[in-house]
Amino acid sequence: RLGDEAYRTVSDALELGYRHIDTAEGYNNEAFVGQAIADSGVSRNDIFITTKVAPRSLGEGLMCPAVETSLQKLQTDQVDLLLIHWPSPHDEVPAEVYLEQLAEVYDAGLTKHIGVSNFTKHFMEKAFTVLGDRPIRTNQVEIHVYLGNRPIIDHCTKHNIQMTAYSPLAKGAVAKDATLAKIGEQHNATAAQIALAYLLAEGYIVIPSSTNKERIAQNWAATKPT
Repeated sequence: RLGDEAYRTVSDALELGYRHIDTAEGYNNEAFVGQAIADSGVSRNDIFITTKVAPRSLGEGLMCPAVETSLQKLQTDQVDLLLIHWPSPHDEVPAEVYLEQLAEVYDAGLTKHIGVSNFTKHFMEKAFTVLGDRPIRTNQVEIHVYLGNRPIIDHCTKHNIQMTAYSPLAKGAVAKDATLAKIGEQHNATAAQIALAYLLAEGYIVIPSSTNKERIAQNWAATKPT
């Protein structure tokens, strides 16, 4: 089951040394993530938990209850980082509506930090206007060696917003890349480790995902300079 897989994967990651756990309302696994953290023996203070508000919870008055439900599932009073997972599809909910709610959740102390995910320059400008002086900690977007995403990266960098790279392994495609493999041979590393090390060197927060404990360990090793 997906829930059991999430529990096992988070447990393996924490055992190996990971301390940043990224989940989301839309993944439908927050309860299993929360239980894995609770059972890990690792202090909550040592774990950075990111979760994301699903598009279904962006309507007027919906976000705070959704976040409170996420907190219950994660067995914590406050997440470290809360993101808007996606802008509302087809602008069904005006950006101002859910950004104002994000500000309210932040002001209420349900999250230490706030950010966004999959936001274009257009939506970033709306976020700057609505959130005011509340710091936007990150914009989580797809970034990997085949997808530079420079326009949004440059825009966010100009505003001192750090980027988080999801799908940093291009859904497994980098593992078959001959050029990366050749570079890896020179560093006793896999192609995937080279791809992750490159993104880390560029200054991105990198969140690879895997359900295989060996690959989870290999991804972790990519953070260690050789």
